[in-house]
Amino acid sequence: MKKLITLIICMFPLLSLAEEVISPNGVLKAKFYVSEGKMTYELFFHEKVIVKPSHLGLEFINWPSMMEDFEMGEVEYSSFDETWKPVWGETSSIRNHYNEMKVTVRQQSTNRHLIIRLRIFNEGLGLRYEFPRQEGLDNVKIKEEHTEFAMTGDHTAYWIPGDYDTDEYEYSISRLSEIRNLEEKARTENATQTAIPAPSTQTSLLMKTDDGLYLNIHEAALVDYSCMHLTLDDKKFVFKSILTPDSKGLKGFIRCPAVSPWRTIMVTDDAREMLASKMILNLNEPCKLEDTSWIHPVKYMGVWWEMMTGAASWGYADFQAIKLGETDYKKLKPAANHAANNNNVKRYIDFASKHGFSQLLVEGWNEGWEDSWQKYDNYSFTKAYPDFNVKELQAYAKAHGMKLMMHHETSASVFNYERQLQDAYRFARDNGYDVVKSGYVGNIFPYGGHHFDQWMNNHYLYCIKEGAKYHLMINGHEAVRPTGLCRTYPNMIGNESARGMEFQATTGCEPKHVCILPFTRLQGGPMDYTPGILEMDVSKVNPNNHAHVKATVCNQLALYVTLYSPLQMAADVPESYERYADAFKFIEDVAIDWDESIYLEAEPAEFITVARKAKGKDDWYIGSVSGQHPHSSDISLSFLDKGRNYLATIYCDAKDADYRNNPASYNIYQKKVNSKTRLKLHTVESGGYAISIKPIE
Repeated sequence: MKKLITLIICMFPLLSLAEEVISPNGVLKAKFYVSEGKMTYELFFHEKVIVKPSHLGLEFINWPSMMEDFEMGEVEYSSFDETWKPVWGETSSIRNHYNEMKVTVRQQSTNRHLIIRLRIFNEGLGLRYEFPRQEGLDNVKIKEEHTEFAMTGDHTAYWIPGDYDTDEYEYSISRLSEIRNLEEKARTENATQTAIPAPSTQTSLLMKTDDGLYLNIHEAALVDYSCMHLTLDDKKFVFKSILTPDSKGLKGFIRCPAVSPWRTIMVTDDAREMLASKMILNLNEPCKLEDTSWIHPVKYMGVWWEMMTGAASWGYADFQAIKLGETDYKKLKPAANHAANNNNVKRYIDFASKHGFSQLLVEGWNEGWEDSWQKYDNYSFTKAYPDFNVKELQAYAKAHGMKLMMHHETSASVFNYERQLQDAYRFARDNGYDVVKSGYVGNIFPYGGHHFDQWMNNHYLYCIKEGAKYHLMINGHEAVRPTGLCRTYPNMIGNESARGMEFQATTGCEPKHVCILPFTRLQGGPMDYTPGILEMDVSKVNPNNHAHVKATVCNQLALYVTLYSPLQMAADVPESYERYADAFKFIEDVAIDWDESIYLEAEPAEFITVARKAKGKDDWYIGSVSGQHPHSSDISLSFLDKGRNYLATIYCDAKDADYRNNPASYNIYQKKVNSKTRLKLHTVESGGYAISIKPIE
């Protein structure tokens, strides 16, 4: 269904009365007006102020800024209601229902016009700037965007520190007034980082008010623009946008006509509604790919965890100076522990195919890892090491019903990558690959800039668009955090863009982490978190690494349901899965594409419980993770078909489970259930439970 209603109101130039737009359910209301020449908006929830009067504006370098001296112009109202079907997703259909107010304002001193478009959904507001081409506004150099979000009090925030280059931080939980003093401690070491002056945070930013409202500030449809972060006036509790600069300190370039990304604010009194929201997706353009038949979800394993733990290496030879095209790798002495070799890859294929996986990621297959850091020619994306036979291994995988997954680590040498991109994608397609995992570890090379600036954001999108031409799905790591563009380009099948499972091989992820990510990072799109580590004692993989994964076995199982992604990895080594074969059965069985998703209970940092129905089947899966405290669930299975019986297989923490000392203590049992059943289950700190529910025919 699609419906559009439009009403135009012409305002008298000097009138500055507030114009309003209300959500379809009548709960949210946004106001826009000009106050003393400044563009101003407010947001209300059940008539209660959520965002106090907040100003909008932009500073330019080469034109007069558009910060003040405005008057109201034409106001246009419209309503929209449609249902669309995603290529993959948490649900088989998504309703896009909103009311909209388009306001044209005129800057009196320059006679230039600017459009502010406010789009209000039942769960939040999106607003953006639109720049008509006109005299005095074209080829714009942006100095800064000044979008304010004025909070009503000292809310509790779930935040990571502002940074132009990485978002791989642990989440801190504090009052807004405490961020300044906590930010330095929160900024843990990373391969590349550029701090934004404190107090600052990144989006998606989650907050909770003292009276139980959940707020979220983010952006949607980040295209040809710099990524937005937030600085905070911690006396007045006013956030202000700050854009990522390029290597020369410029915040962006606009060729008019143009639009900014949407600035989004979600509001709800039920945490589950925020998790179920599709507002960010709906603020993006519909799919631009004519043919999507080649795009599909993927459950995969990888030659990966042994390198992350330090048990094996990416490089064919030990670290040394090499030169692509000149170094003869056949004359180098092979490293003793190069993981991406023919025999090891075949071993993984044998195991993965036996357990129903469709692909195998192999990192460290290509020339250049011995001397890869910050060089013009650091990797080849078409030349394999002597011990990795691409055609032989891809044929071996095909004979076992699988494919290999391509890996392109760039070490942020973007010049080198773009120069090889067409050859790299052609090589991947011609050799049977259909997924490319790319990585951008390190400082942007050779001309500087930042991972989240306009040029890099354009690079990431360029790779996605070019990948589509070769029928390649793209999974970007260390790239800018998603803003819903997977609706427009569904071959953007995954992203990392947060602290992922790989950190559990070293410093770890705190228990609360996976109970915050769905409220923050995953609001913009799925995450390739790489779950499924069942052996928590890392020394079992690498005797020299004494790290410990901060999770129970059932916590890891539940992540396949609670952290949605159409690209799901079983990240552990085969030996671990053989050791815990009974628990591994859930990872084998769980679906990765869904017809329906129901968030049963949720509280940030504490617990999340989700039920999902497998695409095209009557099977259901439930996942529940607990964070920094134990949790007791009492859930209804009323979503099951009435009058039908099912068999539930339950994987849950045992009473003596402890993620520190006894993470592999779990119970597995079966019971008959129906729509009248209630399940009472307990999870320990950083624990969980996972349930498969299948009809009894």
